[in-house]
Amino acid sequence: MTTTSVLPNAVSLPDMVTVTATEVTAPPAWALFQRELIALMEEAAEVMMAKYADPDGVIYFADDIDDLYERVYNWSLFYALGADRRVHDLALRSWNAMTRACGSGRRNPYFPWQLPQTHNEYYGLTVPPGERPTYRGGQRWISDWHHQGEGNMAFYHVGLAEPTSAENVDRARRFAAMFMGDDPEAPNYDPRYKIIRSPIHGSTGPFLHANAEEVIAWLEGGKGDGYRYYGVRATLHPVVKDLEQDWEQTPARRDEIIKLFDDIVLNGDIPNTLGATALVTNAYLYTGDERYKRWVLEYVDVWLDRMRRNGGIMPDNVGPTGQIGEQRGGQWWGGLYGWYHFGGFNVMFHSLTVAAECALLLSGDYGYLELLRSQLEVLLRNARTRDDGQLLVPHKHGPQGWEDFHPLRMQELAHLYHASLSSEDHALIAQVRAGERERDWNEVPSEGEKNAGNTEFARFQYYDGRNPGWPEDILRAEYQLAVETLEAMRRDERDAAAIIADNRSPPHAVLTKGLTQVALGAPESVYNGGLLRATVRYFDPDRARPGLPPDVSALVDALAPDRVGIQLVNTGTTATRTVIVQAGAFCEHQFTAVRYREESRAGPVRDPRAWMREARTYADRTVPVDGTYFAVRLPPATRIRLDVGLRRFVNRPTYAFPWHGGRVTVPRQEG
Repeated sequence: MTTTSVLPNAVSLPDMVTVTATEVTAPPAWALFQRELIALMEEAAEVMMAKYADPDGVIYFADDIDDLYERVYNWSLFYALGADRRVHDLALRSWNAMTRACGSGRRNPYFPWQLPQTHNEYYGLTVPPGERPTYRGGQRWISDWHHQGEGNMAFYHVGLAEPTSAENVDRARRFAAMFMGDDPEAPNYDPRYKIIRSPIHGSTGPFLHANAEEVIAWLEGGKGDGYRYYGVRATLHPVVKDLEQDWEQTPARRDEIIKLFDDIVLNGDIPNTLGATALVTNAYLYTGDERYKRWVLEYVDVWLDRMRRNGGIMPDNVGPTGQIGEQRGGQWWGGLYGWYHFGGFNVMFHSLTVAAECALLLSGDYGYLELLRSQLEVLLRNARTRDDGQLLVPHKHGPQGWEDFHPLRMQELAHLYHASLSSEDHALIAQVRAGERERDWNEVPSEGEKNAGNTEFARFQYYDGRNPGWPEDILRAEYQLAVETLEAMRRDERDAAAIIADNRSPPHAVLTKGLTQVALGAPESVYNGGLLRATVRYFDPDRARPGLPPDVSALVDALAPDRVGIQLVNTGTTATRTVIVQAGAFCEHQFTAVRYREESRAGPVRDPRAWMREARTYADRTVPVDGTYFAVRLPPATRIRLDVGLRRFVNRPTYAFPWHGGRVTVPRQEG
């Protein structure tokens, strides 16, 4: 029996353009994989929380708080894609519980030796009187944008799931104020020189004085403490060109080097702090307050100006008055997480990508993509070709110039091209592909959420007409990893006491990379603090919630500067589903018209066998939309392909849902 749900929470939008699917078909494999993957990860999220967290949501794991938040970083996004509401509720409960457990004056109930790591609910490692910051070998290093950005993802995704939460709107305002100079407890921003005053910062203000352990970690990668993964993150060059071993053993030299580190590395700004643009943009998406937009564009503009004044190369350090290399005799490289860092651009380019995307989102000005594009062009201009023809780009810059040559990763290229869809940026990727000898661009690796864009090669190939099986392949790869994760958790025989004693990170139970790529037509958000990327997004009006309705699968199968191709499938056989399609992640785009094929068969069904053999007729339909949304009605077992005209980055972005009237309305909390 065919049914159409009329649920208590259903919203009615009678003026919305609606089209109806008419093709009855067996669902394609990608559509079945998508629904099975969603169901599998809904179960995995419940198992993960039941086994590795207490009833309040405090996870049995002691690490920097960004790593705690990362355990549920994409769960609200998963709900916003169509997962059960319970997943979002678990994530929000856990975020709140861990923020309290790691707050000022508090001790983690399971790891009392862990120092408080938040103040006013945001990063700001505080050391109680009489104690040394012994956690992580004495490092107070979570308050940089590499780590803050990772942890912020869980908070950003709440806006996608539930933008009318007054508590989280208030948090968004408070957190943004910490980096705009509006919070007297966090004087991070200098509006005169337009700098964030230290590379390390947070809710208690700029971090301007290091201890010996921190200097060792940042200049040398640590001394056998297990944290050499980050390697040398900064240098004192050219003031100190060759720092001797064991400098900290001599008190006078130790004090001298710490003072130099404070003056050269900590006293000024670095491009990695451009990650703060996402935190401020997040506040804008809730409120529409123009001052957030002005700050983001001001801060991006000043870094663009510094780049242009440095011959087109982004300087990785400016001093306390915003001058390039101010504390280094004019040297533009050597700053924390800059060109001298291992992998060179590994961290810095995360924030360049985030800032370019935020500035474009808020302004509609594609010129802001130069923040990212120009630096990729710098790498390609300084590339070399190996004997076998492999294109290699420099990953570092030091005293000897450009060095550490490797193949260029795809993450930044994929984000740049998704933002512009320009022939210019397509040509950049084609240049890298033409110089490829090591990697199979059609291969889909099965990997976790953190990555350097390794799944973006195959996605680019699909939209370039060279990898037609990609949607099924990426969803199968994600399913394989998800089911293995679930089985590993089920087989874990430890009780809570043993898990606490082992203090190992729980696995990622939810994977949203493939779902984002396939259903939303976008690369995965930058893991280190990027906002959602999406060509389109979906809502369920029958349940008044974000995400795909039950049984419905979605595939963005074509991308162009002025249009998008979308397939929608109702994999169920009993209920009619309605899905609202939104232009962009935050209503930033505008639909012009939707084209589709309508199938019909004459007359009522009096003989099922005859009806099945009956000739079908088809008609091409075009329906004007000229709006941010349209709806699709999907009777049981139907499928529709939509060719939709699109004007990109022309609307004011917002977290508002289709039934919010274009603006999130939440009373401001006082006190």
